[in-house]
Amino acid sequence: MQRIAIRRRVTRVSLETGARSSEDMLAAEEPLEIRVGGTSLAVTMRTPGNDFDLAAGFLVSEGVIAKAEHFAAVRYCAGATVDGLNTYNVLDVTLGLGVPAPDPSLERNFYTTSSCGLCGKASIDAVRTHSHWAVADDDLVVPAELLSTFPDRLREQQQVFEKTGGLHAAALFDGRTGDMLVLREDVGRHNAVDKVIGWALTQGLLPLRGTVLMVSGRSSFELTQKALMAGIPLLAAVSAPSSLAAELANEVGITLVGFLRGSSMVIYARPERVSSEPSVLATTAPPVSSNTARVAS
Repeated sequence: MQRIAIRRRVTRVSLETGARSSEDMLAAEEPLEIRVGGTSLAVTMRTPGNDFDLAAGFLVSEGVIAKAEHFAAVRYCAGATVDGLNTYNVLDVTLGLGVPAPDPSLERNFYTTSSCGLCGKASIDAVRTHSHWAVADDDLVVPAELLSTFPDRLREQQQVFEKTGGLHAAALFDGRTGDMLVLREDVGRHNAVDKVIGWALTQGLLPLRGTVLMVSGRSSFELTQKALMAGIPLLAAVSAPSSLAAELANEVGITLVGFLRGSSMVIYARPERVSSEPSVLATTAPPVSSNTARVAS
């Protein structure tokens, strides 16, 4: 399944040279239905690739699972269309023995768009999902000098963005060594984060103590909540957070960094985790290994 980027004929217009036809690459966007035990839970618009990670991360974000053994199996459903073809757009997850089925209040009444991870929530009360992990006591301290290198390193690894210019990215860094552990891209920023968290779940790494989640856009309430659900103590973004994201981060003890660009940043919650002392670590780290940085499933 290779539908991450789609070729399309376009017309380019320039005031200097006029109009000309050429080929362009667009980021793919397709629906993914996530089922649990055969029962539909949600439909999200996503970029195909790392779908199993996406499903796992989504279930972590919703509070359904918290450990690798909770995620027993996942498969694409065959015969997803009336003519029996498999679109690879329907997944069915089998939960581990003894793991309760998702609460009916989590069911999405409508689909989740690629720009909104909270659309279609059956109840506003379900937005503040209870986390299995606490982050307030995480003793991570990251040198500002090291943290400032993360945006460029994330950008360098965005393979599909280079072709399309239309994808968000999320990357997980070891906050002490600066090593990039995994990177994922998607048309939806919340999907990219779910793919990162899902990868970490399947690797048995939750809770993600001592790590930094770096995102290419802004930090919203939903991304802050996802960081909490995975036990991530520091969320950094190249753009601004929302007011609710800052309130939640302060409430639960997440360090929230925005406008992380060049040598400057703005810390909106728990500033003690970012040290202004010179770093003794190298400012560059080896690139993330190919088996984790690969965007396609």
